[in-house]
Amino acid sequence: MRPKHTLLELPKRTDARGNLVFAQDRDHIPFPVKRFFLLYSVARHATRGGHAHRAQHQLLVMTAGSATVTVDDGKTRTPVRLDNPAMALHAPPMLWLDLEDFSEDAACLVLTSDVYSEKDYIRERSEFLQLAAG
Repeated sequence: MRPKHTLLELPKRTDARGNLVFAQDRDHIPFPVKRFFLLYSVARHATRGGHAHRAQHQLLVMTAGSATVTVDDGKTRTPVRLDNPAMALHAPPMLWLDLEDFSEDAACLVLTSDVYSEKDYIRERSEFLQLAAG
């Protein structure tokens, strides 16, 4: 079975002071979080991602602005526009992600299921396609 990405609606609370979006534990995050990183001040026309992970899960949340994430399972490429901090993209292992079309004010928070390990990355598209084919 091919891995599938999921859009998750995060809980949002709104009052006169503004909005608050949150996620906690397994109630909202489908994996234990071991690391986070933040993409921001991305240069105009720059792309990020361009790789897959062998075992690591990721949860992407646009905390400001917008970007398009193209999710590729080796057969189908699906563009997902992230432009709402209350919507998160869960990308399980073995999905190739390309991030592009960042707005000027874009900030993307990424939560991951493990610490950084270069061994978990698949950086060559040909290798990814071979592994995804089975």
